[in-house]
Amino acid sequence: MAWTAEARHTFDTMPTDGRQLVVAARAELITAVDPYYRGIDADAHLPHWISVRPLTSTSPGGEHIADLAGGRGWLIYTFIRRHAEPQIIVTDAFWA
Repeated sequence: MAWTAEARHTFDTMPTDGRQLVVAARAELITAVDPYYRGIDADAHLPHWISVRPLTSTSPGGEHIADLAGGRGWLIYTFIRRHAEPQIIVTDAFWA
């Protein structure tokens, strides 16, 4: 998982509980069978504290948002499918 400079700064300044959830969400996202989370209940295998959906319904292969802890925080990321090593790039992070 890679981060934009702004998103990484936000992550680094989060309280410990927020950083722990982000790290746990990272583990879920990088091991997902379908990182685009397509279809109905596509994120049903995720823990109850994370839900994933496309940021815009018109771009299901584009940016996604992972809502954390019932909307208390989120990660906006893009999945780049590469043959040798797929990559997730976090472009925005938030924790309240």
